[in-house]
Amino acid sequence: MEQITGMQSKQVWAKDLASGALDGQTVTFHGAVHALRKLGGIVFLTLRLRDGAVQCVCDPDRLPPELTEECTVEITGSPRREERAPGGCEVAVEELDILSQPAQPMPVPLAKRKLNLNLDTELSLRPVVLRSLRERSVFKIQEGLSRAFREYLTREGFTEIHTPKIVHAGAEGGSNIFRLDYFGKKAFLAQSPQFYKQTMVGVFERVFEVAPVFRAEKHATQRHLNEYTSLDFEMGYIQSFRDVMEMETGFLRYAMDLLGREYAADLERLGVKLPRVDSIPAVSFEEAKRLASEKYGRPIRDPFDLEPEEEANIGRYFQEEYGSDFVFVTHYPSKKRPFYAMDDPEDPRYTLSFDLLFRGMEVTTGGQRIHDYQAQVDKMKARGMDVEEFTSYLMIHKHGMPPHGGLGIGLERLTARLCGLDNVRSACLFPRDRSRLEP
Repeated sequence: MEQITGMQSKQVWAKDLASGALDGQTVTFHGAVHALRKLGGIVFLTLRLRDGAVQCVCDPDRLPPELTEECTVEITGSPRREERAPGGCEVAVEELDILSQPAQPMPVPLAKRKLNLNLDTELSLRPVVLRSLRERSVFKIQEGLSRAFREYLTREGFTEIHTPKIVHAGAEGGSNIFRLDYFGKKAFLAQSPQFYKQTMVGVFERVFEVAPVFRAEKHATQRHLNEYTSLDFEMGYIQSFRDVMEMETGFLRYAMDLLGREYAADLERLGVKLPRVDSIPAVSFEEAKRLASEKYGRPIRDPFDLEPEEEANIGRYFQEEYGSDFVFVTHYPSKKRPFYAMDDPEDPRYTLSFDLLFRGMEVTTGGQRIHDYQAQVDKMKARGMDVEEFTSYLMIHKHGMPPHGGLGIGLERLTARLCGLDNVRSACLFPRDRSRLEP
């Protein structure tokens, strides 16, 4: 009887070849043929591995005639230094075995540095376009951001949780919620893990989640998705909502350091310049609107919210005046914040809440929550809400909660701003919007 022990043979990756440690040795590795070109009596073959690309050189007589781009192959050869090759290394091929062959040629030339497709075409061809090295780098950087979120918060004593996405009531209110039939009962897709992460503060004190959320917004903009990934955390025993802002700043500092150390090749491929996060300026909502309006001559039209152009101008102001790509905008009007947001005791027209703008776009919303049972019930009633609909949520307030707060970060927006992408869909593997359910 065969026993499976978990021991695996060591694979050779692009980073191993680029390190120089294997130069002159005979190695075997596998990948997909990313590009194939003949030059004189030599064939140059670019192999796409999981962590990068490797240039291989081969005598044409050694190659099977059926070899094409996107064949998956196993190669045996000898690595050597070649500064002109990707990663400063190339492999002299001794043997090449085809593992699989495509049934049809690629619909786009993946070997080009930029594909230059319009977004609709790109998204329709997403399963193969994602093989492009530039596209892959976007999602490696996104991986680094979510990895940093988990690592940093775990280090800070947070517990990772997993909350339901089929829920009894919407956390944010409003009409932007997907309804569904749950065995004959009314149910919704979660707009946010808000109720559950607050609940878990009473259990673990500090919790976080990386998970999808759903918004039934009929937008067709460059900044909205109907399903996106939210980086959420909630923390108890805070002194003020500034504790939440400090935690996010620490995470961002950790994330940029991690990306710089371990994702340098992806950053270089995309031409990404990492922002400095030594500190982040914070300004009140009203002051931010006033400063941007005065400097750029745009009148304030909505006194209760920030319009996209205002966000862009506020981001521009703090970049020009303070050299910061980030800015916290605090004390949003209570009218525009959810019912669980704590009002400012000094001026109840405003909340102890904030947004974080990154290069002129909101990527985070957070703040301090109401922890007192009667205060929460009173605010719900003042808004005309049916308190009975929230019995399970209010259980945590009724039976005691510490002062607490938290936030949600839109992973795709953060990725898009960092990578300089024009549309948030480009930072989503398979985006969902009003018209797209495939691929």
